Amino acid sequence: MEKVENGLFVSVEYTGVLDNDEVFDSSKGRQPLEVQMGSGSVIPGFEAALMGMALNESKTFTLSPEEAYGHRDDSRRHEFPRSDIPAGMEPEVGQVLMLNTPQGQQIPARVDSIDEEKVVFDLNHPLAGNSLTFHIKVVGISETATQQPVGCDTHCGSGGCDCGPSGCC
Repeated sequence: MEKVENGLFVSVEYTGVLDNDEVFDSSKGRQPLEVQMGSGSVIPGFEAALMGMALNESKTFTLSPEEAYGHRDDSRRHEFPRSDIPAGMEPEVGQVLMLNTPQGQQIPARVDSIDEEKVVFDLNHPLAGNSLTFHIKVVGISETATQQPVGCDTHCGSGGCDCGPSGCC
């Protein structure tokens, strides 16, 4: 029987839920998530749970914040003068905007608060501080990729880019 091991491409149907039973991401209605084992493309706890599974095997597991996206860190909240916000842009509390780093990377930031003088962004991962429960089923194991690489818009739930197990979702 074929088992999941490093280097293989594994296709997984999954649903991720929070402690309050809210679904934060799912492959339901989409193609399964394909993971190359050992590539670091998914959070470590998700990859560890896949290791050794067999084709058509199902599993439910819960990852602590340390195994997923870490704990919330108040030092990741940053204030910007309102004058730094581009003209015509009206951010709203809760909205996720993409910020550019000095190195040219884009990172998602949730608008935490706004007043006349400043906008406060929270740069914590949207799922930071949460235990994540996954219901998964291995639906494919291959030595080569079976899917085209996907962008963040393909496997992202309500949490926005980089919100789920693939690092992109």
